[in-house]
Amino acid sequence: MEVRNISLRFGGVRALTDVGFTVNEGELFSIIGPNGAGKTSMVNCISGRYRPTEGSLHYRGKNITGLTPNARPGIGIGRTFQNLALFHHMSVLDNIMVGRHHLLNNNFLTGSLYWLTGARREELEHRRKVEEIIDFLDLQAVRKATAGTLSYGLRKRVELARAMALEPSLILLDEPMAGMNFEEKEDMARYIVDLNEEYGMTVMMIEHDMGVVMDISHRVMVLDFGRKIAEGDPAAVLADPHVKRAYLGEEDELLTSPDDQPAEVSA
Repeated sequence: MEVRNISLRFGGVRALTDVGFTVNEGELFSIIGPNGAGKTSMVNCISGRYRPTEGSLHYRGKNITGLTPNARPGIGIGRTFQNLALFHHMSVLDNIMVGRHHLLNNNFLTGSLYWLTGARREELEHRRKVEEIIDFLDLQAVRKATAGTLSYGLRKRVELARAMALEPSLILLDEPMAGMNFEEKEDMARYIVDLNEEYGMTVMMIEHDMGVVMDISHRVMVLDFGRKIAEGDPAAVLADPHVKRAYLGEEDELLTSPDDQPAEVSA
């Protein structure tokens, strides 16, 4: 994924200003920054929920800036949401099956001839894939439970399962560990690493827990007031004075004007 000079405005409010970066194939890339820095706005641009005011998005060499949100899973982009977006009245199994929708070949007409057109065989194959995801995320005990009755940590896991069901090559995770206790965070971090290493998914993650970011990220980018202020190896980025100032409010002689170039940290 290559992001080229993306700017996003809502009326007179600038959410993003001239942000550019590249996420490499097979990478676990984290975006960090204070609240209101523009992190979710960037993910919304990549997933198609927002269309950038300026700049362009390129996925595997193809300009996807104008693609609709529902077209992006078809090219291999999936996401989770900061605020849970499950169907609370549906079972865990059915919520995950929703993620397979764009992969179904049968339509309303052929599906009505369930036994004659291969619709049954196709559904069984998709259910097999969903069961593999349920096993991977240790959701067997709640597979038939109504999603709205689950604990917050389990619902976050179901949301990840639904994004996995899309079979994306790039998965966007918007604060996957927000609101979790220590044990739940450890489990989620392990699942994300396994997604990257075992499933071969490229991961772009927004996360506030710096311990998690430091432990599992290959590279990190920092946003502050909609501008990129650093990018590179996690340890080097977090040692950068611009980043310390953004998080801790420290006075720094390196304070620059908004027009100055962002600090680049080599990996």
